[in-house]
Amino acid sequence: MLNATWLETFATLCDLGHFTRAAAALNMTQPGVSQHVKKLEARVGQPLLTRDGKSFTLTPAGEAVLAIARRRRAEENTLKAELQHDDPDRGRVSVACSGSLALLLYPRFMELMAGAPELSLVLEATPQSGVLEGVVSGRFDLGIVDHSPNHARLEGESVGQDELCLLLPAGPTGPESLADLDTLGFIAHPDGFSHADDLLGANFPDEYPGADRLRQRSFINQIGQIPDPVMRGLGYTILPRSGLDAHPGRARLKVMPLRVPVRHELWLVRRRNRVLPARAGRIRSEIAGILGAL
Repeated sequence: MLNATWLETFATLCDLGHFTRAAAALNMTQPGVSQHVKKLEARVGQPLLTRDGKSFTLTPAGEAVLAIARRRRAEENTLKAELQHDDPDRGRVSVACSGSLALLLYPRFMELMAGAPELSLVLEATPQSGVLEGVVSGRFDLGIVDHSPNHARLEGESVGQDELCLLLPAGPTGPESLADLDTLGFIAHPDGFSHADDLLGANFPDEYPGADRLRQRSFINQIGQIPDPVMRGLGYTILPRSGLDAHPGRARLKVMPLRVPVRHELWLVRRRNRVLPARAGRIRSEIAGILGAL
């Protein structure tokens, strides 16, 4: 590789056309400028200048090296400009979270992208283990989980809570007991069994037999479609409020009032000691505001 300092000296010499002026511009001695040129010539194995008294002309090799020097200078100037201006509306930000939170967040993400054409937001719904692994590896800039991260390379901040809701078809009457719910039937989904243990176990401690003993009416793993069979009166399900509030059929659903509310903490995680670009900082603030309002 050609030494960057030698290249800058050579480009300055060619720009000014004089060794003495180049030395002054670079705060060097004239012999120092000549030495850099000689080192470049030794590196490429050909003369770069044809001297004629105090003036010089470029050899074909000199013209090629000058083109490289000017290209490198332009690239460095571009890099400096980009580093000095960290644009919150430009670049890529990747976020990982649960499916219900993705439903809640993505409409806002689309609004942000509509107002910032050079902003690219990637939102991936994935299990919590995948969220943490992805943030550790650098695949995701930010992740959302329901507990404080205990990984040495992660740090997190509590940004809100997501309440578990027992969803029923909208109507004047509905189930009142666990037996009534079992008659209606459980609309299961990947997180539904743990949600049932948390919510039903807390509110029906003497009757609840465990998620594996519930009468399962259906199972679906598409987060946006989980409430659909409930709206049709085919069963009940349990979802975080984030998944309920983001559903377009919200008006056709109701939440069964329960004695003991169950809320999951929401933690926004990132790589420890990583300096986030302005765009990621902006998205972090947006997420914290949305989740804090749940």
